[in-house]
Amino acid sequence: MRYALDVAPLGDLADPLVLVELGRTVEAAGWDGFSIWDSLGVSMRTEAPDPFMALGGIAAATARIELLVSVVALSRRRPQLVAQSAATLDRLSGGRLVLGIGAGGDEADFTAFGDPWETSERIARMDEAATIVDRLLRGETVSHRGSAFVVDGVAVGPRPVRQPRPPIWMGAFRRGGIRRAARWDGWIAVTVDDDGVSLAMEPAALAEHVAMIRDQRAAIGLGDAPFEVAVFGHAGLGGFDPADYEAAGATWWLENVSPMRGSVAEITRLVAEGPPRTG
Repeated sequence: MRYALDVAPLGDLADPLVLVELGRTVEAAGWDGFSIWDSLGVSMRTEAPDPFMALGGIAAATARIELLVSVVALSRRRPQLVAQSAATLDRLSGGRLVLGIGAGGDEADFTAFGDPWETSERIARMDEAATIVDRLLRGETVSHRGSAFVVDGVAVGPRPVRQPRPPIWMGAFRRGGIRRAARWDGWIAVTVDDDGVSLAMEPAALAEHVAMIRDQRAAIGLGDAPFEVAVFGHAGLGGFDPADYEAAGATWWLENVSPMRGSVAEITRLVAEGPPRTG
């Protein structure tokens, strides 16, 4: 099991300078990665930094930890700009980027700017954008005409350090999204309910989903390829620790912090204690 700090960059945690200092603490305290949400903050009536820019600052302040965008709301972003930002960050960090993708879950971040919020359209836009991002990060010259996006025979750089491209993990909670995640390099599972304090997925449920993913990957010829299962949660919530999720098939634990878990000083102290390893 590897451990990352997962930050909801809202309120006092929206300051990118605060995030850079947290990144330094994460690396010094022995964590394996730093994860950050993609939010505009509109739904929570606050502000949030650009995740790629914030992780770029953390990349410059660290040398070892993995840098996770968990997750890019692909259905409200242009795929060529996501590919460009992701490749740039991967080069700046020496190949430490993990690109999380998803359909987006903050309604006001969409509707305030006229972006479609209807579920089927968000998912369709995400799927279409993901295919384009994948190909552009591989350095391909892409020709594509879909219902949402057009790419007219071009490539977008720079080339990332990781080849053939940085890992792509899909964030999903419902079964349809989990099946989609099987096509990529990892699945980000959410175990915390929307209220931020109760459990949404126990280890037994995770194990069932992991088994489903393994069957799905075997069916599409990816059974022997590496695949990560990252669990987004709070250690100890519902009486379960990361080790319980590791036994169920998790390979990463993303310990989430937000302004609801305390002040910047309190969160920094929590991070400085190191990852919540048990056993």
